[in-house]
Amino acid sequence: MGPLNPERQFHQLLLDNLDRLRRYARVLERDPAAADDLVQDTLERAWRNWRQWRSGSDIRPWLFSILHNRHVDHVRRARQATELSDAEWERLAVPPGHERESRLRDLGRILTRLPDEQREVLLLVVVEEMRYQDVASMLGVPAGTVMSRLHRGREGLRRLMTEQGGMEP
Repeated sequence: MGPLNPERQFHQLLLDNLDRLRRYARVLERDPAAADDLVQDTLERAWRNWRQWRSGSDIRPWLFSILHNRHVDHVRRARQATELSDAEWERLAVPPGHERESRLRDLGRILTRLPDEQREVLLLVVVEEMRYQDVASMLGVPAGTVMSRLHRGREGLRRLMTEQGGMEP
């Protein structure tokens, strides 16, 4: 079996990055349904413009740029998303005995308290393991700004985790 043609290769790369796009969209949107809509919108735009992607290059910065820009467009059209209320967090509570899940949920709640720009950079650099330069290009800021936001995000996360009641950073 020979190499995939560029369109099939592109399709496979979209599928390979679907979970990453969902994860980033959920951080941006803070609502699973809105995040799914954002991912679908991103995939549609990427599919329509697949020839703009340079075959052989890392597709993640290109896809995440589309997703980020679509989010910015949505925010401009709608009002800024609000943090989850205490009642919404209670609804998401996990049953006793699921300590790891509970700690992850606590971490998720803490992350929502960080400024959007710090939370986005933390996710892209730490979780998605994207290079500073790729994140900078995607967000339209200098690489130094990405590093500064990452540093402030990590410090804010440590502080908030400590305030949360002994969560170790």
